[in-house]
Amino acid sequence: QVQLQESGPGLVKPSQTLSLNCVVSGGSITTSYYSWTWIRQPPGKGLEWMGAITFDGTTYYNTSLNSCAFISRDTSKDQFSLQLSSVTPEDTATYYCARGTTTQAMGAMWGYDTWGQGTQVTVSS
Repeated sequence: QVQLQESGPGLVKPSQTLSLNCVVSGGSITTSYYSWTWIRQPPGKGLEWMGAITFDGTTYYNTSLNSCAFISRDTSKDQFSLQLSSVTPEDTATYYCARGTTTQAMGAMWGYDTWGQGTQVTVSS
């Protein structure tokens, strides 16, 4: 059974870079044809798809993030990460990692079979 666990700093200052990590256990991030996605939910708002990395390392991003997001992976550790640069208070949210397939890698907000519990990030000086 695959499980995902996010980790992050909790509090980040404006203009800094937010770094989040998702550890995958019980499975491999290189298994065909899964994708590994970052999704966030600001307080009182809906879920926002941020980006994904597929089993073969291809990345996709939400264009609304204006190239501030970068997703990478460490296949030796079955982990993938999100870096979000130049954060503002509007980036305050609960951040989730989730597993899907190539459909979810394209930005679909349905069809994820496994979610992490989420990690709260506050952007504040």
